[in-house]
Amino acid sequence: MVFFTTLILSFGEIQLLFSEEVEYSILGISAVLFLIALCLLIWQIYRYCTRFPVLQRADVPSAKSGGFQNATQTRDSKMEVHYEEMSHRLSPGTSCTNLGSSLDLDNMADLEEERIQGSLRFSLFYDQLQSRLVVTVLDAQDLAVRDFSHSVDPFVWVRLMWAEREDEVQCPLHSVLDEWQTRLVKKSCCPVFGDQFSCFLAEEEISRVTVRFEVRDFDKYSRHGILGEARVPLNSLKISYPLELRQDLQVPKKDMVGEALLSLKYLPTSQRLEVGVLKIRTVCHSNKPERALYARINIICNQCKLRHQRTTQKMCWEVTVFNEVLTFVLPDQHIRECSIIVSVFELQPSKKSTKRLVGNIQLKKDKTSENPHWKLMMQSLRQPIAKWHLIAI
Repeated sequence: MVFFTTLILSFGEIQLLFSEEVEYSILGISAVLFLIALCLLIWQIYRYCTRFPVLQRADVPSAKSGGFQNATQTRDSKMEVHYEEMSHRLSPGTSCTNLGSSLDLDNMADLEEERIQGSLRFSLFYDQLQSRLVVTVLDAQDLAVRDFSHSVDPFVWVRLMWAEREDEVQCPLHSVLDEWQTRLVKKSCCPVFGDQFSCFLAEEEISRVTVRFEVRDFDKYSRHGILGEARVPLNSLKISYPLELRQDLQVPKKDMVGEALLSLKYLPTSQRLEVGVLKIRTVCHSNKPERALYARINIICNQCKLRHQRTTQKMCWEVTVFNEVLTFVLPDQHIRECSIIVSVFELQPSKKSTKRLVGNIQLKKDKTSENPHWKLMMQSLRQPIAKWHLIAI
């Protein structure tokens, strides 16, 4: 006989054949597995969102004036935090503020022998309503790899060079209206930046401005290499609408940003070299705040810094008078094969701001060449010889 039994069971009538301890153990394991799966999901979402952050920024249209990012002190502080974090990971040393001033002038001469290749893509736009110039560094292609590291960590230094006068016959003096640097992209010959900067600029001054892009290779333990530069004079461009350009990188050229009256005197008996900083002439722009100048003098022999001294700070005028003499005690073998590098810095005395490099003067003496000023000093021992020198950057 077959019996069909219909069982109607409710949830309250279902009882598990496990003890209470086993049930709580199974519940705990289920909760742990759920938390692990949730953490893995959050990690995958984080990796997806941070994998291409620059590409998302680069695709944002830059035609709307409301979306422009102002290059103020807030952005500079973010850049400093970024590079200081990177410096902390590598080793203690210089921070982002010394990134531009750590370039040696000898590096410019080495570029003739190195390969300059690659291109840089950027966009320019002048917002007439807000009187602001917007510069966007997009990306670079096919950058040269350094021989010693077989890799490259590029970033771009952007400068707005304002000419003192519009003169095509003679090279006028320039003033750096503003300068910025992009983020660092590590180990990439084709980096994508997507950084945008802006500053106030009167419309009548656009014709005097040249945008200078320097592509550099970051090096924590030595001087930063220069991979090339691109220059764009704004007097020949129509940038009332966003204009995107790509230029091949060229060998960097120096811009004259001022003049300095220096005096040299050598005392062979006491083995003393006296370097006098008498006057410094720079280009003053009305948009620049009140600032102070000082000069730092480095004595270099065989690419090693032997001595260094600095002058006192002086409020900047069109011609700033220092009339200071700095004395260096050097052996005779060093005085015949050394170089003098005079670096001019500016800062704002009204607030605690970082120094900014204005430019350099190099008086070189080696086995192959000799500076005319240095030659006059060696011909007129114990007599101060004064001469004007151009300040270049």
